[in-house]
Formats: sequence, structure tokens, C-alpha cells
Amino acid sequence: MITPKFRRVVLKLSGEALAGSAGYGIDPDVVISIALQIREIVELRVEVAIVVGGGNIWRGVAGSAKGMDRATADYMGMLATVINSLALQDALTKNGTDTRVQTAIEMREVAEPYIRRRAIRHLEKGRVVIFAGGTGNPYFSTDTTAALRAAEIEAEVILMAKMVDGVYDSDPMLNPAAKRFKTLSYIDLLNKGLGVMDATAASLCMDNRIPLMVFNLNQQGNIKRAVMGEVVGTQVGLKTGGEMVG
Repeated sequence: MITPKFRRVVLKLSGEALAGSAGYGIDPDVVISIALQIREIVELRVEVAIVVGGGNIWRGVAGSAKGMDRATADYMGMLATVINSLALQDALTKNGTDTRVQTAIEMREVAEPYIRRRAIRHLEKGRVVIFAGGTGNPYFSTDTTAALRAAEIEAEVILMAKMVDGVYDSDPMLNPAAKRFKTLSYIDLLNKGLGVMDATAASLCMDNRIPLMVFNLNQQGNIKRAVMGEVVGTQVGLKTGGEMVG
């Protein structure tokens, strides 16, 4: 049997990843495709926890910018992550993957409350655990949620699935000459303001020595390649400097 490099991972998905080409809402075909990729690594006996954003439905920061109370806007964003988590759970369950959703905001009718020891027990039993509702507090992003939960469950790596194939020195959508980093240190990530994750999340990962792999979700098989230790996208860890590719 092929041996994965990582045995317990946190997979961070943006809400936009679930929207597909529409850019908003949930595309069932995209969710099914993601669920199949997750099943691939579960079959390798990798313990998988997932954090999903809610940007395809609602962004708290955007609501706040238009005059809404920031805390209220952020709570709305947390509820959006629950909707996405339930959609992903449904797709995983239908492909035979045992899955639990745990929420930081209690709503027992639709999901379990987040309890660290219970989450770890689910993982040990081979169940996928989806962490919904952010941290349960306003002013914190789902990136920070991923970093916090990874530290709590002692995950070996955070797999950050994006719509681009790594971390660039500038926006590759706007600058065709943008260069992609192969490796980065968290200090570089913070100092260069590269925008992969917010500073709170990056600092939490750095303090707890949790490596980060940033790669393109749209390329089939990338989640499995990352788990196997193949070099995909950009690796962020405790390195002294970054190497760029043209």
C-alpha cells in the first residue's frame, strides 16, 4: 500500500471553490468533484479535517464596509460556512465517506457542537470532520479557524486549496509576469504581505510549526499529490527564504 507523507491534515477550502464558474452559490458538480478527491485520501487512511469558507454566499468584511455592524456581518458569514459544510457533508456521505460536521456556534439540529476530543476521536475512527461556524467569534477569518483547529487536533499540515497554483509575488490574474514561489518561510509570508492568509493565521501556524501547502484545487489529483508529499504549488514552512519560478 502506498504510504502518505501526512497522516492527519486540515484541508482549507474557500467558499468560492464551491461556486464553480458561477462565482456565487453552490455548484453541485463542483462539490461532488471535491468530495471524490477527499475520498481518495481517506481511502489511504489519512485523517481529514476540513474548514470551508463562506465567501460564495456572504462576506462579513464586505457587509461591514457597507455600514453593517461588523459583528453581525461576521456572524452571518459564519452561518454561510455552515451551509457550505452541510453541502459538502451531503456529497461525501453519498460517495460512502463517513462525515461529521462540528460547529463553533451551537445548532444541534443540524450539526454537532465543536468538541476537540470528540473531533479527534472521529478522525481516529476514519471519519472526515468538517469544522463550520469559524471560531465562533467575529473578527476572525476562516484562515484563522484552519490554523487554530490544526493546532488543536495536532494536524501535520494545512492543505490550502486555491483557485491558483501557488503563492505569487503579485496577482497573476493582473500581472502576467508574476512569479510563483516554490517555498516560503512564514516570516517572508508576513513581511511580504503576500495575502495567502491573514497575519493572525500565519502567526498561529508559525508559532505552532504547522507547515502550509498552497495549490490549485481545480487540477484533479492535487489533494492526493499534496498528501503524498509531492511538490505541488507553494510550500510554506520554517524555511529561511523563498525560491521563485518563472
